Amino acid sequence: MDPITRQAIAVAGGAGGGDPLYVDDVFSTTVYDGTGSGASPATGQTINNGIDLSGEGGLVWSKNRDYAYPHMLFDTARGVQKYLISNESYAEGTHDNGISSFNSNGYTMGTMAQINEGTTNYEEHVSWTFRKAPGFFDVVTYTGNGVNGRQISHSLGSTPGMSIIKCTTTSARDWIVRHQDMSSGKVCFLNTTDSELTNPGGYQTHSSTHLTLNSGSAGLQGVNNSGDTYVAYIFAHDDQSFGTNEDEAIIKCGSYTGNGSSTGPVIDLGFEPQWVMIKSASTTGDWGMVDVMRGQGVDSSSSKKFLANTNYSEGPSNFIKLTPTGFQLTVSVADINGNNHNYIYMAIRRPNKPPTAGTEVFAIDTYGGILPNPPGFNAGFTVDAAFSMQTASGDTQLCSRLTDQRRIYTNLTSAEDDNATNAFDYQDGWNASTAVTTGYVSWMFRRAPGFIDVVGYTGTGSARTVNHNLTVAPELLIVKCRTNNGQWAVYNAIDGASKALTISITGIFTFNPYWNSTAPTATQFTVATDGAVNANTQTYIAYLFATLDGISKVGSYTGTGYDVNVDCGFAAGARFILIKRTDSTGDWYVWDTLRGIGTGNDPYKLLNSLAAQVTNTDYVDPLNAGFTVTSSAPAALNASGGTYLFLAIA
Repeated sequence: MDPITRQAIAVAGGAGGGDPLYVDDVFSTTVYDGTGSGASPATGQTINNGIDLSGEGGLVWSKNRDYAYPHMLFDTARGVQKYLISNESYAEGTHDNGISSFNSNGYTMGTMAQINEGTTNYEEHVSWTFRKAPGFFDVVTYTGNGVNGRQISHSLGSTPGMSIIKCTTTSARDWIVRHQDMSSGKVCFLNTTDSELTNPGGYQTHSSTHLTLNSGSAGLQGVNNSGDTYVAYIFAHDDQSFGTNEDEAIIKCGSYTGNGSSTGPVIDLGFEPQWVMIKSASTTGDWGMVDVMRGQGVDSSSSKKFLANTNYSEGPSNFIKLTPTGFQLTVSVADINGNNHNYIYMAIRRPNKPPTAGTEVFAIDTYGGILPNPPGFNAGFTVDAAFSMQTASGDTQLCSRLTDQRRIYTNLTSAEDDNATNAFDYQDGWNASTAVTTGYVSWMFRRAPGFIDVVGYTGTGSARTVNHNLTVAPELLIVKCRTNNGQWAVYNAIDGASKALTISITGIFTFNPYWNSTAPTATQFTVATDGAVNANTQTYIAYLFATLDGISKVGSYTGTGYDVNVDCGFAAGARFILIKRTDSTGDWYVWDTLRGIGTGNDPYKLLNSLAAQVTNTDYVDPLNAGFTVTSSAPAALNASGGTYLFLAIA
């Protein structure tokens, strides 16, 4: 965004003025169960996604995941109850039980089947909400006048990367898409598989202030036919005015050339995406849509796709995998990665708004989903990583959204295995079970700058760096091979890159088999050639933790044999405590406030053991600033002169 435009927007109170905007403020993917239509009783519902639609305006795009209902698009420019269907050329429709209100934190819908069907086990739906904001998205309506050079003003403040125009008053009119990387004068149709073609309706050029239209006299593809009304959805590209320093892009519209290989092109966006749409421009092909809420991660095999040009239910996508800086094509099919074919895409950044309290990014819960809609573990926020442990004798699992429906056991060295129950497609927790038992506890994390990041990567067999999005140098880094047996490799900033820990071994390596003697930075960590971190073609998952004032603390203390007060800078004590001795052997101890951190006995679990939790010891006590390690704690926690690593979360 240019300085003059930025200044004008600042005066108006938009991006660049007042509080910074994050992608979290302007875009949301929401998965939900239907309660309307044939449900008993049929009711409407409100989606609270934190997006201000009543004050700022925007678009809600909704789709039934289970059945072949159409894609339904509602926007604030046309008003409530009015919808369009992306996979059809129909004119605008109106439904009394469609979206009934656009709210300051989402929207309210009625019992309309297409967006709220609940007949069969509360059918699953998804909606994508785009808020109007300079540098991200705008929606405008206009009436055609048939005049060449017609200009339609918009408020992006930068040149659009893509725009979609639909006639709302006359049926049999295609959805006209103009993308910045299409050939000059070419368009595609959102409702068809057609490749790009010359627009007989005289489609527009884009500028930072307006769209330019021609006469629009070409019927089906006209965008300016006299007397017809239209809506235009206008998307920005690489406008770097978001984030804490207002220097980040949250949306990019680009292109690539396919190579016809399962090891396809790597797309560098400069950010990790949460939503991607792809279309072949040079040949016929569907408009594929994936998002992280429905399983898109570091593997293509677990993700689900929709096709914007069909009413098909959700199906396996198998076409991309995410990276910390973009995505990679993983199939050779013509729709996505045909050899020498040209493709266009639009991608939106993953959430990255800094938290203000520990309860926004960390939660503890016992097993207990409620029919008909889990999750089994409830966090109150979208979960990105989770431990699940049995209080009785049993394994402790570590799972992540990026490796949806898979798990690795912290007390074992084995590769991950599949578990369909370990699903993450919920807004407020994870796990698809509806069983109820207090014998299982989950520690749940939401990725956030400065707190935790999760990274998937593929080994090369040669020392290399791996990108991450923690935004600060990790102080605790845990890596595990997913596809082969191997140790859990652990880096901590106290001992540095010349030493290493592993969860499955209680000691410490005084040499460095893992980190290539290189400390991680705010953007990358380094792995050596050891199979635990970097065997050729094997896949890995990494969990990165850091100290975030008032929310988390990675640090160390020295044992005294007496009570040790560990100051973490918290206001109301630690809800989660992980401790490991680093100068000698010692287990990986975990306490949490759900099971109890009090002045008496406090249950603990060992990450490296099958053993049941121990409930008859008093090794830690509460402390407002953090926690206290008591004088009764053993040498593994409080030997005089011993050194101890800890992770605490407020």
